Amino acid sequence: MYINSGYKNHSLLDFKDKSKPLVVGSCGTYRLYAHPKLPTYRPRGRLDFQIIYIASGKAHFHFGNPENETIVPAGNIVLFRPKEFQKYEYYGIDKTEVYWIHFTGNDVKNILRKYGFPDEKRIFPVGTSLEYERVFKRIIMELQRCQDDYEEMLTLLLRHLLIIFHRELTREHILKNEYLDSEMDITASYFNENYNRDINIEEYAVSRGMSVSWFIRNFKKYTGTTPMQFITSIRITNAQMLLETTNYAINEIARIVGYDNPLYFSRLFRKQKGCPPSHYRKRK
Repeated sequence: MYINSGYKNHSLLDFKDKSKPLVVGSCGTYRLYAHPKLPTYRPRGRLDFQIIYIASGKAHFHFGNPENETIVPAGNIVLFRPKEFQKYEYYGIDKTEVYWIHFTGNDVKNILRKYGFPDEKRIFPVGTSLEYERVFKRIIMELQRCQDDYEEMLTLLLRHLLIIFHRELTREHILKNEYLDSEMDITASYFNENYNRDINIEEYAVSRGMSVSWFIRNFKKYTGTTPMQFITSIRITNAQMLLETTNYAINEIARIVGYDNPLYFSRLFRKQKGCPPSHYRKRK
């Protein structure tokens, strides 16, 4: 199981803050593989609002009382309001990945209504998007690092998230090519699972019965990046996490994320993050 989270003032306690229109309290992600079950049970709910985005797999919710069960698949968000009964589970067998964020403020209800979240609904189909995940990860990092003006940045990032959710909720849905969506989803999952291996893009495309140019063009439409850029981004992100959370040597981190040449890894890391790995680790 993978967990990454950040909390305002590094406190795990939920809170209500009416001093500002919108205040972000915490944000995080869970990714289950072998772990059998991750349950949450809050019979009295929380003091704040919570959005849960199911990025992959599915989640099991019990709205109203423990006996009801609603299975919510990937591509949906669930909105909990203050003091609402909460009971839900994630299962390793489903390979569930979720992102969550808690927020409060004196104008939250109106802000949510503005962005297409009426009071009477809990589940909203927003589809899956790497853009959602990028914003969630940025919020987590802001909460962890607490740089100058981070509270204002958190508010802007949450509004950004609500806006892109709203755009998806309100845009005119066009029939999609189910085959293409399925293939690109399979590919993205494969790259996520095997990013630290030597992946040959041409061989992969051929193995799926696609021409290389067609595959690269449509993968970029689906994710916003080329296949190699997608893999590189995963590698560098994981290297960044290892630099922040472990004492592994840089050449060992390079090997872990898929680079046999530490010098090449360092150059690539600097290009992506603006400084070499050694400097990045020192400033943490």
